[in-house]
Amino acid sequence: MNKSQLVEALAKAENLALKKAEEIVNTVFGDMEKALIRGERVEIRGLGSFKVKHYDGYKGRNPKTGEVINVAPKKLPFFKVGKELRERVDVY
Repeated sequence: MNKSQLVEALAKAENLALKKAEEIVNTVFGDMEKALIRGERVEIRGLGSFKVKHYDGYKGRNPKTGEVINVAPKKLPFFKVGKELRERVDVY
């Protein structure tokens, strides 16, 4: 499911106009993004949690040329699945 499909599903489930459903989805994702930028953790019960992980810089290699390159330190969003979702998906 992509973002536009989520908007359509919300509009249909809640009998909303597509424009209103899109505003709601954009607001939720926008607020999650702002919280992560501030370094906060975002938890959605039953789904999982998002947080920012810090990675140190390291020396890597260009796979095409074999040249050694310095990879700068970075921060990336990380998602950890919640127990309820994990159990619902793993039904085997």
